[in-house]
Amino acid sequence: MDIQQPLSLLGGLTAEQFMRRHWQKKPLLVRQAIAGFVPPVLRSELFALAGQEGVESRLVQSIKGAWKLRHGPFNRRALPALQQPDWTLLVQGVDLHNDAVHALMQQFRFVPDARLDDLMISYASNGGGVGPHFDSYDVFLLQAHGKRRWRIGRQKDLTLREDIPLKVLAQFEAEEEFVLEPGDMLYLPPRYAHDGIAEGECMTYSIGFRSAGRAELAQELLVRLAEDAGEEGSPVLYRDADQNAVSQPGAIPSALLDFAREAMSRALAQPLVLERALGEYLTEPKPSVWFEPGKVGVMLEGICLDRRSRMMYDEKHIFINGESYRAAGRDATLMRRLANERQLSARELLRASDDALELLSSWCDAGWAHVWAGTE
Repeated sequence: MDIQQPLSLLGGLTAEQFMRRHWQKKPLLVRQAIAGFVPPVLRSELFALAGQEGVESRLVQSIKGAWKLRHGPFNRRALPALQQPDWTLLVQGVDLHNDAVHALMQQFRFVPDARLDDLMISYASNGGGVGPHFDSYDVFLLQAHGKRRWRIGRQKDLTLREDIPLKVLAQFEAEEEFVLEPGDMLYLPPRYAHDGIAEGECMTYSIGFRSAGRAELAQELLVRLAEDAGEEGSPVLYRDADQNAVSQPGAIPSALLDFAREAMSRALAQPLVLERALGEYLTEPKPSVWFEPGKVGVMLEGICLDRRSRMMYDEKHIFINGESYRAAGRDATLMRRLANERQLSARELLRASDDALELLSSWCDAGWAHVWAGTE
């Protein structure tokens, strides 16, 4: 992607300008970010997705001022009538199930893939919404069908109501108000309060960006570091031949604390162990994701990643779907191109080594990638 190219998606800003001026700083309203936008998912298709096992969906209703929340899957009869006001169906991760939605998300890859999370579709009847709230992540709200009125504000009081099953602000103070029509888009940084109400039937696409908390990230990395901390041969055990008799047995020996500290230091000191753990964590598929074994075919036709595959890299590794591989030289350049472009042409594959072709073939066999006959 040319980050210096002005984008209608960003209201004429370049990706570089947007990231510098707005990302995690202030909202941006873009009229006709995608002019003439035609939703790739019909209402009936969204309802069908909400009925599937393995698809995260929620139904939010406001009935006589009382909020109700239910989790899917939902068959069609479990959903309210279309004419009934004040209800919203939220379907998470639609990009994992629809190629056109996945392609739409690719327009937002001026942000690192390590942050790009998923695309949620919200269907609402007239008056539907989920109440005034804030998110802990960045989000682009793209209006796909109908109209939605958004009220937004920099919220200082983040106290939530305790009497309802939703994370709704107790005291919401709006500063700006917009009505979005199909193709319009609103970007909101984290913790920016917002409340969206459907004006008639509407659908909104939410492109969200994950932001792991420091404690969550530490926990995930420590688990992966522990898996790599095994020692060859006999394990090194704590030894205390010089331990004196104690009159206070409840006290933890300082030598044992030193031993534990050394164990952690040795685990972190292993070459590239932290880098490998981070890359594997960032590319780990969501629990609901599974891959169907594919047909290998003739890869010299070209190859493309499955829409559910997550692929990234650092200076020494290639990561895909929670697995890591050391990579260098020409093959590393090729694999990085696959991670960036999500496809390789027949001409590009001619430069791959036998080992790289064998690896790509195994990914096709696992369903992580597919032979793509649409290349040169």
